Amino acid sequence: MRKLLNRLRLLMITAIFLLSSTSIYADTSTTDSSKLLCPDANFWGKGMLTDICWSCMFPIRLLGTTAFDGDNFVPDGASNEALCSCQGKDGIPSFGVTAGMWLPARLVEVVRKPYCSPVMGGISFNNSVRLWGGVKEIEDDGSDKTFYNYHYWAFPLYAILDLFVQTNCNAGGLRNLDMMYLSELDPTWNVDELAFFLNPEAVIFANPLALAACTIDCAKTTVDKPMTSLWWCAGCWGNLYPFSGNIASDGSAPRDTSLLTARILSSLHRKALAHKTYGDDALCGGTIYPMLPKQQYKLSTMFPVAESEGRCCHSIGESSFRWGEHRTLPGVGEDYVYLVWRYTDCCLSGGD
Repeated sequence: MRKLLNRLRLLMITAIFLLSSTSIYADTSTTDSSKLLCPDANFWGKGMLTDICWSCMFPIRLLGTTAFDGDNFVPDGASNEALCSCQGKDGIPSFGVTAGMWLPARLVEVVRKPYCSPVMGGISFNNSVRLWGGVKEIEDDGSDKTFYNYHYWAFPLYAILDLFVQTNCNAGGLRNLDMMYLSELDPTWNVDELAFFLNPEAVIFANPLALAACTIDCAKTTVDKPMTSLWWCAGCWGNLYPFSGNIASDGSAPRDTSLLTARILSSLHRKALAHKTYGDDALCGGTIYPMLPKQQYKLSTMFPVAESEGRCCHSIGESSFRWGEHRTLPGVGEDYVYLVWRYTDCCLSGGD
């Protein structure tokens, strides 16, 4: 009898061990697979500062002249005024001096899984399977098509850190990390026909001649800065139109997600949710501008591989072979987070 009880006890211990091992393995597999579908960008913590391309803030201009030089360009049409004034409280003018610099202003996460947020640690706001994105092969001709969802975050880093940026230098007025827009709630992002009503001029540029002109913008952007005259082009990335998430893919995730980021900014400018922040008319605050001011923006990758050293931010349309083709990680690195730098002219005065 004692031997029988010992054997039963041994069998029970073995069964419990096997069940525990299976449960642990299942939990691990679930965690690993979820991270493949919705990765964690490790945004919170030291990466929030160490992954920032701090050299991108230069050059800094004061009184209409360059005070601190840098590798980045100053947009055409930036303010050259030395003194300025803005309407203060009670309508009393507040006088000051002009300043211009590149400021970190927004975050854009471009994701395959709907409602997935790498910025928030890889969590999903919703378990929806509708609007699933990524690269897909088109059966008719064997080509690839790319669709991604996006989330647009306010990220006024200098205001968050309580540094020297005044209220009129922070277009939009947000002072914290805030979700500003989700593509999953916008039907124009995944249906090109609906996007047409937002950008009807797209029909003008849907021809080989207009697309061929983008090769000039590609070369000019890569060696210098974007061409404002070719406003329908995103340089080496392709055509800015239509303002939707569907593009013909060439197999380059950095190029595809960057083009979508440019379209995101274009779409938000058309909806008056983004502002023009440089020039004499923007010294006292951002202005509504329905077209994309390409020279106003630079991007730096924060995930999957951060641009944080050397010449670590790139212009809209700059060739991805120069900055991004090595920043793809298979599986966990197919979603991207971009930090949007915005050149800002503003009037520095004694007030807020």
